[in-house]
Amino acid sequence: MATRMILQQGDPSLEKTSREVTNFDDRLHTLLDDMRDTMELANGVGLAAPQIGVLRRVALVLNIQETEDGELTEELIELINPVILESDGAEEGLEGCLSVLGMQGIVTRPTRVKIRAQDRHGAEFEMEHTDFTARVICHELDHLDGKLYVRLCDELFDVNNLPESE
Repeated sequence: MATRMILQQGDPSLEKTSREVTNFDDRLHTLLDDMRDTMELANGVGLAAPQIGVLRRVALVLNIQETEDGELTEELIELINPVILESDGAEEGLEGCLSVLGMQGIVTRPTRVKIRAQDRHGAEFEMEHTDFTARVICHELDHLDGKLYVRLCDELFDVNNLPESE
């Protein structure tokens, strides 16, 4: 597959609402594969199609879990036409973005989300996630509505000068 250029804050495409995916074809599969390669190369944990200039409701999320043995596992979740069905709780956390390089900010997100989406073949599914993965899902779905996390945080920090954690 191929990697694509990640758009940066200030690009007008990042402020537009994405359109629903209606064709679950090779073109969509190529987009998903390219997004995976792009996200991996950038060491990201999520990527939305608008970040590479494609205004479609498509996002990738890396679900990182710790096993009982203390090992980390990674599962790539492909979300097409995702919708949050339920959310609850609230937790502040530091966020960054592949479209806002060099900056991070504190954002309040739900601690649990239940979503409905479609897979690359159009099959609908529901899933529930908590904590970090819930945060990443919310972050990526904001991209689909033309919102960058910088609109949700009170203060941005240069990654070389982050606030000390308590």
